[in-house]
Amino acid sequence: MKAEAYERAASDREAFWAEAAERLSWDQKWDRVLDWDDPPFAKWFVGGRINAAYNCVDRHVEAGNGDKVALHWVGEPADDKRTITYSDLKDEVSRAANALLALGVQTGDRVAIYMPMIPETVVAMLACARIGAPHTVVFGGFSSDALASRLVDCGAKVVITSDGGYRRGAPSALKPAVDEARAKTAGEGFDVEHVLVVRRTEQEVTWDDQVDVWWHDAVGSASPEHECEFFDAEHPLYVMYTSGTTGKPKGILHTTGGYLTGTSYTHHAVFDLKPETDVYWCTADVGWVTGHSYMVYGPLANGATQVMY
Repeated sequence: MKAEAYERAASDREAFWAEAAERLSWDQKWDRVLDWDDPPFAKWFVGGRINAAYNCVDRHVEAGNGDKVALHWVGEPADDKRTITYSDLKDEVSRAANALLALGVQTGDRVAIYMPMIPETVVAMLACARIGAPHTVVFGGFSSDALASRLVDCGAKVVITSDGGYRRGAPSALKPAVDEARAKTAGEGFDVEHVLVVRRTEQEVTWDDQVDVWWHDAVGSASPEHECEFFDAEHPLYVMYTSGTTGKPKGILHTTGGYLTGTSYTHHAVFDLKPETDVYWCTADVGWVTGHSYMVYGPLANGATQVMY
């Protein structure tokens, strides 16, 4: 089977990826699989319209799989657990999308996510995708300097964070780094408009009523009804920054149609996971591209059940 797939991809790559894309739900089918007229700048599924959040959540609920578990989350302490079905996830993503809209986030605005490994991180990513606001997830272990440079570079309108997370069983603050990053970016003439804060560790945090908003207030009070909009296949989905180990971090832009086709196909064919029977765990942090592809977009697009630590 593997050899046959390689042979088909090598003999006609456009037909191969068109077949893979058919596994997704498109609001409008593409006119052209690949525009390679200006290499190395590729455009995939030109003319197609799609929404990543719809493919990861809504279509499974509409297919009658709303009661299927999307996430088994195990946090710290070890008895801190949540089981989230696809119906639950749809409601939470819709609420978060409505909350972001209420905070003034519009299609094309960038949202930074600086979070621990909790279900709200996945919800935040999908809510951004749902309204066409490209997200950039910044690893929660990065410093305020690293966060500030990314906020300025991508022009983030909103930051989603939490009071803190847990590392080796002990609370570790996150919001203070956001406050420091905001102060640093203000010195560069850039201001984040709002900071949406998940209450996780119950640590005391400095609060600015003009900027800071509690997740449980904004998202908890929002409607679970939201009709997602479909966007061009080349609409930006997220920006992932290089680590900056050997130079200034570089933002790598991932667009929607080609990326979702690639991650959903490889999760299905390379990992060989069967959503009807298998439960899956990816050890990556969501702050890295593996966490994006094989903890969020790939498995959820395939209707999988996964464990999140």
